[in-house]
Amino acid sequence: MSDTGTAPPHHHPHDHDHDHEHEHEHGAHRHGIRHLLRPHGHEAADKVDPAMESSAAGMRTLWISLAVLGVTAALQVFVVALSGSAALLGDALHNAADALTALPLGVAFVLGRRVATRRFTYGFGRAEDLAGVVIVAVIAASSALAALTALDRLAHPREVSHLPAVAAAAVIGFAGNEWVARYRVRTGRRIGSAALVADGLHARTDGFASLAVLLGAGGAALGWRLADPIVGLLITVAIAFVLKDAAREVFRRLMDAVDPAVVDTAEAALREVPGVQDVAELRTRWIGHRLRAEATVVIDGSLSLRAAHRIAVEAEHALLHAVPRLTAALIHTDPTPTAAEDPHAPLAHHRPY
Repeated sequence: MSDTGTAPPHHHPHDHDHDHEHEHEHGAHRHGIRHLLRPHGHEAADKVDPAMESSAAGMRTLWISLAVLGVTAALQVFVVALSGSAALLGDALHNAADALTALPLGVAFVLGRRVATRRFTYGFGRAEDLAGVVIVAVIAASSALAALTALDRLAHPREVSHLPAVAAAAVIGFAGNEWVARYRVRTGRRIGSAALVADGLHARTDGFASLAVLLGAGGAALGWRLADPIVGLLITVAIAFVLKDAAREVFRRLMDAVDPAVVDTAEAALREVPGVQDVAELRTRWIGHRLRAEATVVIDGSLSLRAAHRIAVEAEHALLHAVPRLTAALIHTDPTPTAAEDPHAPLAHHRPY
């Protein structure tokens, strides 16, 4: 006997301090009717859909970040035109690239709001992962351009003028990036967007790269003509490390990787559910900045369908509370295995192992 007693994706507030007044004992029929009428929540339809609210917060953060970094990069480009600083050019390119990452992420957040269709049955949350691929490509392009500029200045040294302006632009770059980093990381952690958190950490790295421009300006002020292009190359190396980390994070998301601690937490929550004897299988995956779970739990095979369904509902409920960012769970129930009968025998010839 199996039971998939779950519903369409649930938008759950994860409030651990509320009073549990669900009447799960009323049975599968009434629970199914409630699922059709409204999402699984603890009071009427939860005023604001948390998924929509999180997407709106992400969009707001992206556009404000775009404006701040756009102004920062524009000021730096103006100083580059005056001074000819290769280091500042690399920093300005990196800041501009970081600002432009708001565009693919913004598109992804808009797409993520769309409801699932018969073709895209899981919805459009994975657009955020595709945006991550675009971000990696933009970072790589900015790194290559900065490296080429620095190498050309090493081969053909030139004086850097307007050094006070270069130093001021470097400080502005650091301040703009650090503000954006704090804002993105804070919002990303609140709404559960790994892409936004990674983008915030990326901005913080850019800020330290901006401070490195000060070293180049100081060296040039002391008469060392190669200081500026050398700092430009160092900034390129820093961008390369950011590129590596960003590419790794995007690869993990595309491969449905999750933190093993999330799986441990989910398993522990399922094992605490009355009636669950074991957890036979558990899978979780990110879809944008939301988690989905699929689990198979072992229960007493002599239970009625209604009783098995009630356990499945309780298991889903436990997962929604225990796992942050989880918005949907599909629970399958297996009867306690016996030596005389394999409930999955009809499927044996379909398995690749």
